[in-house]
Amino acid sequence: MDAIDRKILTVLQADANISIAELADRVGLSQTPCWKRIQKLEQAGVILKRVALVAPEKIGLGLTVFVQIETADHSGPWLDKFAQMVAAMPEVMEFYRMAGDVDYMLRVVVADMAAYDGFYKKLIETIPLKNVTSRFAMERIKATTAYKVPDLPRT
Repeated sequence: MDAIDRKILTVLQADANISIAELADRVGLSQTPCWKRIQKLEQAGVILKRVALVAPEKIGLGLTVFVQIETADHSGPWLDKFAQMVAAMPEVMEFYRMAGDVDYMLRVVVADMAAYDGFYKKLIETIPLKNVTSRFAMERIKATTAYKVPDLPRT
C-alpha cells in the first residue's frame, strides 16, 4: 500500500458514501484509477465491507455489557464449540480470545437488564464455563470504527 491507498482508506472510513469523484479529488487521482485502487483494496481484504453505522440506543438497544469469561477447558474441540455458539448469538458484537487472567471477552449489546439476563442464562447453559463476570457500561464516551491508518514506514 502506498500513501494514496492510505489516504483512500482514511477518507472512506470517515464516509464510505462519498462519491468516487470527490474521493478521487481528495486523494489527487482521477476517478478510474481511484476506483481501481478501491477494488484492489477490497480484493486484498483490506476493505472488508461498507456498512451503515446505527446508533444502538435509537433502536432500543441501550445496554452495553463487557463479559469476561474464564474456562477450565482449553482444548481445541471445546474452543470450536464455544466459538460457534457465541458467534451465533446476535447480541454479541465483538468476541476476543485474551491473554492474561481472562480467557475470553465479549461486548454484548441488549435492550435492558432483563434482556441481558436472558442472554446470560443462554450463555451459561450452553457450554461449561469456570467464571463469567459482567461489567455494565454506564456511558459511551468514545466509539469509533475508523482506524488511524499508519503512514508509510520510513526507510
